[in-house]
Amino acid sequence: MIFSKKVLTISLIVIVIVVLAIFLFNRRGGDSSDIDSSQDSSQKNPKPEETPLSVKVAKASLGDLIIKLKSPGEAVTDRKIIIKAEVEGVVNKINVRESKHVKKGDLLIELDDKKYMLEVDSAEASRLSKLSELLLEKKFSGSENASVDYDRKKISKIIEQFENTKKLYQKGLISEEKFEDAQKEYEMLLIESGEKKDEIMAAAKGLTQAEVNVKKAKMNLQKTKILAPFHGIICDIQVSPGEHVISGRELFTLVNISRINVHARVLESEIGKMRVGREVDLKFSAYPEKVFKGRVKAISPIVNAEDKTCKVIIDVANPEEEIKPGMHAEVEIAAEIYENKLLVPQEAVLVRSARKLVFVYDDGLAKWRYIETGLENEDYAEVLDNVKEGELVLVDGHFTLSHDARVKIEK
Repeated sequence: MIFSKKVLTISLIVIVIVVLAIFLFNRRGGDSSDIDSSQDSSQKNPKPEETPLSVKVAKASLGDLIIKLKSPGEAVTDRKIIIKAEVEGVVNKINVRESKHVKKGDLLIELDDKKYMLEVDSAEASRLSKLSELLLEKKFSGSENASVDYDRKKISKIIEQFENTKKLYQKGLISEEKFEDAQKEYEMLLIESGEKKDEIMAAAKGLTQAEVNVKKAKMNLQKTKILAPFHGIICDIQVSPGEHVISGRELFTLVNISRINVHARVLESEIGKMRVGREVDLKFSAYPEKVFKGRVKAISPIVNAEDKTCKVIIDVANPEEEIKPGMHAEVEIAAEIYENKLLVPQEAVLVRSARKLVFVYDDGLAKWRYIETGLENEDYAEVLDNVKEGELVLVDGHFTLSHDARVKIEK
């Protein structure tokens, strides 16, 4: 009985083993046929090639990395004057209008000049009268034949000595008091020698003052014609034709805005980074899409005690006269310049898993490279490793790419 149970158990085990063997054999055969059919299918219907994605690239290149300092500013002009009347009179003609461009020397306003022409004629007549009196007196006194005690050589020596003294004074080698004493002695010697006799006589007869009066009258006559002192634009006209104006009356304003100064306020802690001649970018709210270029012209030596800022003056070319005095400006001044750095655009730098990387274009493929960056500004980052000068880095169309993705450069 026990023997029969053992035989039965062994028989069951053998049957199970045989069944498992048959099952495994059949399964292998089926897998083989599946593989073969899969291979046949792939040969009959090959997988299409991956379509390249369009990307934009930029070249990694050596250059200067500029760290800019931002500051508010205001546009001003240093060529603005109020034109005033220098003599009184009636306005005969105004040759300008509001916002008119004028050139240096243009005739702007004409005052009635009849009164001043008469004054010139009167002064000239007085001068001629005094000159006649002097000539008559010289003729009868025989002063033109008067002899002098000094010969020409001695007079020349006196003049030469004084000129040498004058040069020493100009160089600071003698005192002002000593120079004045020498000057008085020089003039006395000339008077004694007769060299200044004619000048003294003319002054005594009033001829010298008459000549001065003629010059003054001519100057006043010239002032009835008001000319432009420089190129500019007329504004704020305050006078009308036929109006009587007095000396000192404001007539209009002349302003030149072909060049503009922008006054920026830089914090005391940053002023040490400012340098005259540094490049500046400026934006004005009136032209939000345009960047104007300027340069630091001057740095104030004084710090404002209230807000602890220092004024930096920026010179800006304004040939189209777009910038108007009083406009507010957003100023970016080149504060620090680091030379000869390997730079890539900020758009090329991505962050994945808290690490920075770029994609480098390599014969139709986008190669993923981790990088270390150094100095940075808003536009560029310094690359310290894994990128060489001249390599093309992707700057657009690369946000979802994987390593070795096929790409094509967008023209």
